[in-house]
Amino acid sequence: MTGSATEATCIRVQTEDFDSGAEQRLLSAKGDIGAIATFTGLVRDYGDQTGVQGLFLEHFPGMTENQIGELVAEARQRWQLGGVRIIHRVGRLGLGEQIVFVGVASSHRSDAFAACQFLMDALKTTAPFWKKELTAEGEHWVEQKASDRALTERWYPDGNAKD
Repeated sequence: MTGSATEATCIRVQTEDFDSGAEQRLLSAKGDIGAIATFTGLVRDYGDQTGVQGLFLEHFPGMTENQIGELVAEARQRWQLGGVRIIHRVGRLGLGEQIVFVGVASSHRSDAFAACQFLMDALKTTAPFWKKELTAEGEHWVEQKASDRALTERWYPDGNAKD
């Protein structure tokens, strides 16, 4: 974990569920915040295959948190941000369970919206997570999608997207 509940950046990779409302309240604790943008990703019943019954996510401890920290630092260079909270779950997750929370606080909505979207797009393609879909027919490792790469690459018009 990087940071604590009272610091401007908090990054957690964990097996436990999280309370997105509590995370949002922590972002709003500073008085100069005018906007908070959040994203919460959920396990759905389709992906590469239909009939998904759950997911299993793995990561590379230490490397994952460092990579996410680099993405947050990049977002802070691009936009004026008061706080950033990112939680990503790993392990076995059932349908409807929360996978990821990205929350960004700023003085202005445009910075909060843009930074939240950038962080989620970049997190999807650059952080070392591996996802396996679980179905009645078996397990299937999920490959990175070209559409996800395209969403990240749009943030890098000069072609210098991080891998």
